[in-house]
Amino acid sequence: MKRKLLLLLGLCGWMLGWACTSAVVSGRATPDGRPLLWKHRDTDFLRNHVEYVRGERYDFIAVVNSADYHLKKEAWIGVNAAGFALMNTQSYNLVDVQDGEERGVANGRAIHRALEVCATVDDFRHYLDTLRKPSGIEANFGVIDARGGAVMFEVDYNGYKAYDANDPQVAPDGYVARTNFSVSGTYGPGAGVVRYQEAERVLDSLSRRKNVTPGRIFTDLSRSFHHCLLGIDLRQPPFTGEEASGWFVDQDFIPRASTSCSVVVQGVKPGEDAGLSTMWTLLGYPPTGVAVPLWVDAQLPDGVRKDSAFGTSPLSYYSLRLKDKVFGLKWGMGSERYLHWALLYDEEGGGYMQRLAPLEERIGRQGVALLEKWRREGHRDKRDMRAFYDALAKDEAWHLFEELYK
Repeated sequence: MKRKLLLLLGLCGWMLGWACTSAVVSGRATPDGRPLLWKHRDTDFLRNHVEYVRGERYDFIAVVNSADYHLKKEAWIGVNAAGFALMNTQSYNLVDVQDGEERGVANGRAIHRALEVCATVDDFRHYLDTLRKPSGIEANFGVIDARGGAVMFEVDYNGYKAYDANDPQVAPDGYVARTNFSVSGTYGPGAGVVRYQEAERVLDSLSRRKNVTPGRIFTDLSRSFHHCLLGIDLRQPPFTGEEASGWFVDQDFIPRASTSCSVVVQGVKPGEDAGLSTMWTLLGYPPTGVAVPLWVDAQLPDGVRKDSAFGTSPLSYYSLRLKDKVFGLKWGMGSERYLHWALLYDEEGGGYMQRLAPLEERIGRQGVALLEKWRREGHRDKRDMRAFYDALAKDEAWHLFEELYK
């Protein structure tokens, strides 16, 4: 019955463009006891960068739309100096919108404002309570904080319902996943249910082994080409090998042509320096991108900042250039839905994902080593951080993007 319900939800609204896949993960499901917040963003605004903001109470870093950030002051996932992190996924079954009304028009502004004034899950709850109603918000908001809080809020114009990932009655395996429907919403309409089933399939397995990590999320979710409904994985025959066509239809995989980034905020344990909260950030299309660790600071690596020459961040720009080759079929209406799978993955290890993986793994090892050093010392050393960013910028391996594009 549950499967039928989810499929009915998913069939209503599968064509909607604004979509995301996400999870709030408590320390109960991670190997080190630190909470995680994941957002895999699908949007019409593909060009994204990371902005540093001096907030009213707390400074923060956040993923923003490169095209209109300074006009709209919207954010889509971020973390602040207090270790408070927030993201959203658009819901399609909480509000009956009127003709011409934009769904969740206030979602991005709400994240931007909350990041500069909230330090805890309770602060965010108070923030929602004090908003003028109707709020213009329709979203699932994921929150973690430096006290170990990890909660998913389903928010409509006039109220909300909270799902605590630390509560075994609510989240038996220590996580709450959402795509583009809300459990508290109206039966029937919604979106993203096949992606939701895939996220739960992966997170169920990882959480029961207390093995949900940023690296596993990027590998097993952000770049997953397993399809629950069809029961296939493109990494397996008959989709690989000499007899494979090398093409497939881009429908309901977690990474999609509309994906602009995938981000995991790794929180801290209670009592740790909130400045150790880390935003592992993969800008662009995840199968053609590389994740880097970021911390709340005015100096960010050039790869994630907006570059006027590109109109977005360099990492977003280069990833999207490669993605355009993956979706390069131009045979008429609808041809843009065809995924050139063989460019991403092949049996010889020459696909974009396979060739970029060692670079991301090396950056990840360096970032983890730095974090472990800081945890031993009890605080973040900005000199270490800036040396790490400088080394990233000088790494000759970034030329790999240009080599792959040729």
